Amino acid sequence: MHSLVFLCARRLVSYCPGARRALDLLPAELYPVLFQAAFLDGRTLALRDLVGTWPFPVLSFQRLLGHRGRRSLLEEKPSKLCVQAIILAIVAHLRRVLEEPCRGTSERRCRLRVLDMTGLQDDDTDRGPEGMSLWSGTVALAKACIEVSKHQSECLKRGSKRRKGPSGASAALQPVGVEVRADLFVNGTSYGVLRDALQTGAAGPLRLKCRDFHAEELSVAGTVSLLESLEPAGVRRVDLRFNNLGLGGLCAVLPHLARFTDLLSLKLPYSNVDVRRLTAGTDAGLRCLATQLGRLPCLKELNLGSSRLSGKLRQLLGDLQAPLESLELAFCYLLPGDLAFLSQSLHAPALRKLDLSGHDFSENLLQPLRHLLEETSASLLHLDLMECRLTDARLEALLPALCRCSRLRCLGLFGNPLSTPGLKTLLRKTLVLPDLRLVVYPYPVDCYIWEPPRPPSASDHFFEDVLDEERFAAVSAELCRMLVSSGRADAVWTASLCRHGALDYFAL
Repeated sequence: MHSLVFLCARRLVSYCPGARRALDLLPAELYPVLFQAAFLDGRTLALRDLVGTWPFPVLSFQRLLGHRGRRSLLEEKPSKLCVQAIILAIVAHLRRVLEEPCRGTSERRCRLRVLDMTGLQDDDTDRGPEGMSLWSGTVALAKACIEVSKHQSECLKRGSKRRKGPSGASAALQPVGVEVRADLFVNGTSYGVLRDALQTGAAGPLRLKCRDFHAEELSVAGTVSLLESLEPAGVRRVDLRFNNLGLGGLCAVLPHLARFTDLLSLKLPYSNVDVRRLTAGTDAGLRCLATQLGRLPCLKELNLGSSRLSGKLRQLLGDLQAPLESLELAFCYLLPGDLAFLSQSLHAPALRKLDLSGHDFSENLLQPLRHLLEETSASLLHLDLMECRLTDARLEALLPALCRCSRLRCLGLFGNPLSTPGLKTLLRKTLVLPDLRLVVYPYPVDCYIWEPPRPPSASDHFFEDVLDEERFAAVSAELCRMLVSSGRADAVWTASLCRHGALDYFAL
């Protein structure tokens, strides 16, 4: 429910869009609630005027938009037009300062020094074309930095022609800059504009400072160039995915991460590392990779998903000096010895998030997994075992160890061949876990209609499985009734991966 102040602010920004002079009559304390109302209702002209006269040194998206009920405005409505309006307001403010550094005016002057845009979500599934993705936000910020830097150069050239003397124009035309803190996402399409923005704007009036850096489909040289251009302070995550770096590429990139002394999270999924393809440089490459990981003293999260690391986990993680709290090893072709190493390592009692999806937990791996869960039981909050060929019998054998994880909040089991009775057993047994609030379960095998093969053709499979929607709806409703009757109506049991995708280590 909105407060009376918020409702009044909403009415004001709807009646007075773009009325900069009216803002001079309002106390500075009303700016935050006016900003919230304008952002929620998409009042772009009001946003530009609010930001252009912002009376505080900091404007933080998270602080202003991140705590309204159960979902933040950043998740509900990160409008592209609103974000663009804010960026344009910053550019306009800096252009004014550059052009008239000594201007006297009766207008309220903008005191903004830090614009914190971190926290913009990058899930476009339910946002529509009007939403602001992380990629488009990065491009908009990069272009703004380049534009302001160019305008500064033009002003300095004009000033040098008008002014004479030893001091020159530079001293008179140096504006008070704005630092923009943001999460950046770059791929091959946007690489050039971000590189130019980081290199030309490093000492300019509009400076980009990265918190989380995401790069996709970049070359080794391109990745290194951007990492070297980032200001190291404040970078907490580097996510390099789908870059096809290989073991040699990772060994070339990782030394450039040592300067990020605050780095907590390193994600390297889909890096095309396969230790089973033994070459002359494989062992040397693994030693190099392990050494570089060991030089990241603050590292708490590591994602090596879809790398084939069979039998090499001890070697890769052996140089880490502090325990990991999040470890993602989905589809890594691990062996029993790898799980045994994890169980005995310094990481096991500290792990809060563990992803072992894509492994075949048959008899060969099931016992090592049980032992690992026992060792992580005091700390584990989030466990993913998706597409692990867990049948009813294997899951039941795992349940005693699973139920010892007393702090577990999220369990991912999508893609396993479980039946409706198996899911009901899972629900009943896990009622002892008081914090379990999200379970992503598979469509039960008995909810499929298995059709006989038709005469084969180029586009046909030999047999087809079709989900019986009506039967699955009945199962879903029955699970909900069981939760309600057990006093756990607040728990979410779902077969939707969309609910699962929002979970993140920093949100645990």
